[in-house]
Amino acid sequence: MNDQFLTVGKSLPRIDAQVKATGEALYCSDLTLPRMLYGKILPSPLPHARIVNIDVSRARRLTGVKEIITGKDTLGLTYGRLPHIPITMDEPGLATDKVRYIGDDVAAVAAVDEEIAQEALGLIKVDYEELAALYDPICAMAPDAVKIHEVDRNIAWQVDCVYGDLEEGFRQSDHVREDEFESQSVIHCSLETRAALARYESSGKLTVWSSCQSPYYLKKDLAKLLGMTEGNVRVISPFVGGGFGGKRDLYAADFCAALLAKRTGQPVKICYTRNEEFASSRRRHAMVIKLKTGVKRDGRIMAQKASIIGDGGAYNSMGPVIIGRAGAHLTMQYKLPNFECHCYLVYTNKPVAGAFRGFGFLQACFANESQLDLIAADLGLDPIELRLKNALEAGYSHPLDFEIGSCGLKESLRIVADSPIWKTKGKGGEGRKRRGVGAAACSYICGTMGMPTAAALELHTDGTVKLIAGGVEIGQGSQTTLCQIAAEELGVAMEDIKLAGVDTDVTPIDLGSFASRTTLYAGNAVRAAAQDAKRQLFGPVAEKLEASPQDLECRHRRVYVKGSPDKGLSFAEAVRACMYSRAGMPIMGRGYYNPRVTTFDHRSLKGNVSPAYSYGAMACQVEVDSETGQIKVIHSWNAHDCGRAINPMGLSGQVEGSVGIGIGQALYEDFFFADGQTLNGSLDIYRVPTAIETPGVDTALVESIEPNGPFGAKGVSEGTQLPVAPAIANALYDALGVRVKKLPLTPHQVLKALEETKR
Repeated sequence: MNDQFLTVGKSLPRIDAQVKATGEALYCSDLTLPRMLYGKILPSPLPHARIVNIDVSRARRLTGVKEIITGKDTLGLTYGRLPHIPITMDEPGLATDKVRYIGDDVAAVAAVDEEIAQEALGLIKVDYEELAALYDPICAMAPDAVKIHEVDRNIAWQVDCVYGDLEEGFRQSDHVREDEFESQSVIHCSLETRAALARYESSGKLTVWSSCQSPYYLKKDLAKLLGMTEGNVRVISPFVGGGFGGKRDLYAADFCAALLAKRTGQPVKICYTRNEEFASSRRRHAMVIKLKTGVKRDGRIMAQKASIIGDGGAYNSMGPVIIGRAGAHLTMQYKLPNFECHCYLVYTNKPVAGAFRGFGFLQACFANESQLDLIAADLGLDPIELRLKNALEAGYSHPLDFEIGSCGLKESLRIVADSPIWKTKGKGGEGRKRRGVGAAACSYICGTMGMPTAAALELHTDGTVKLIAGGVEIGQGSQTTLCQIAAEELGVAMEDIKLAGVDTDVTPIDLGSFASRTTLYAGNAVRAAAQDAKRQLFGPVAEKLEASPQDLECRHRRVYVKGSPDKGLSFAEAVRACMYSRAGMPIMGRGYYNPRVTTFDHRSLKGNVSPAYSYGAMACQVEVDSETGQIKVIHSWNAHDCGRAINPMGLSGQVEGSVGIGIGQALYEDFFFADGQTLNGSLDIYRVPTAIETPGVDTALVESIEPNGPFGAKGVSEGTQLPVAPAIANALYDALGVRVKKLPLTPHQVLKALEETKR
């Protein structure tokens, strides 16, 4: 805790905790409007087929049905996330010519209640011409494979990253190892499913309340698909019950609610059931990663060659960026002088894969951190010492031009090495149940270059401050962090900051809560707005105090002359002095943050992708039943580089949540398919960890002080999940001496690996 700050560095409760705990918080599904209709969406029952005809006549005759739309009622446009990569714009609001996975959106109904809307779906008759379907990305890449979209070998996007002299690096290596790793597709399982409520006014104004992470992106996509100007589209984000990347994209619920509202002249609400969420929302990309790594006898990494194949499902979503991030991650933690990586995002007839906490880094981290332990075992080296020998440091001249201003990787590794958990490594005992310890490191970006964020602050005469920022709170505590930054800069108390709701007609631009960007991007914008407000405030107050503006400061709810706290005014008096002066100066501070833009090539990964990078490490202890193959995580010890901890309690909560969701990826979650149909698409049979499966978590925050961050802070939330799966896999090896290279680490896989060791 740093006493130089009043608010920053303090473990303060979340500003939204009380309304959420008492049930006062209103989520999208809680909202109603007069004359509101209810919408339902018809999914495709086939994985790949041409739409020959859609007959909605019987459904239209059903009493209570107000409107039905199909692809023919749309403008036939597609949307996507990266307009500068045209191939990503591949997803229609409703299917027009083909369906590409079971669950693809075909038609939508608006009716007076949900039951009638659901009944109407059953009366819609769709004639399909079934096509051959592809479920395996490697098979989909065959030259003669049926085309899901009009691209060669169903490769939606390819990344080729090469630097150094790979052959020379392998020649200089004393040991070369090749391994293949697989990670599975999983779903977000946010407590709140996706929902949207749309209202279209006769003036031509569309308002959409949506459970989304990126209101400005949603506004842009809706305007395009509906043929409207962006100024006539307003997106409001109410309370959001979790996101994890799953609420970043436009969904059919948003588009269909908007189009149905426009056609009926009545508000329309669409809320996904949990089963609909499983069928139609995004999932994490399953990946197959091959690594060939060469090292010296002392563990120094000399060269690495990688191949990454990602299953993108039926449409791109954020896949082209995610597959590139997976490749880039291999270079972000360790000094790697020679590198070659080829990444392929492949279309299949499976549900769409998209943004998920970890964003491609997680899959690559599992592969890389697992192989590093294998290499350490081959060479008889301590796995943490091997990592320390190769770990990046601040100021490292990265071959891909990443600019690393702060890096707490080595300190994080040393903290983990000194933990009580790590000292039990190799002491798992004998018998049926054995314990093991494993470690892994991680790295992550803090936003993406060239994406602006703005904020505004309005000072009120009672001394309170209205903070107007567009960052969406999805459970990560970002609103509390932004209020702490504003309070610190203005010298007021946390309770003096009143945060406005996210509304694209009111709040300034913020591209969304993703990529661990909110603290750094929105935090910088908020601090700049507070500094602007102070400049406006200090002019009139300086005259009143007969001082120079540069001699004033704000602390403890006062504005006073530096070194003379008694010579000043209360913050409220200072604001009134401006507002009620002859000039009558209302104070509205404005600030924005847009880091220096450098050219980033999505094909080669060359260029500085982020204004800052975060790092961390963890060790975990597991107990493995050698007869059943069951793995139980006993405890984890985590160290994470956060730049400066704005709210230590909030950051520790982020780590604890990451450990929980990481255990799901590592041990439990997976999808089972038969002919493109998801067989476990409900929480009854899709396994997620509960509080019972979540272990005790110890967290150490490493403060590296990021030069580009507000008060030295940087992002944390996503990167903390990355090391969980490889640490558990490495702990399994320590316990039983078996290596499983495919996620999840199920009892079946553990027993199979044990059986193979006996042969």
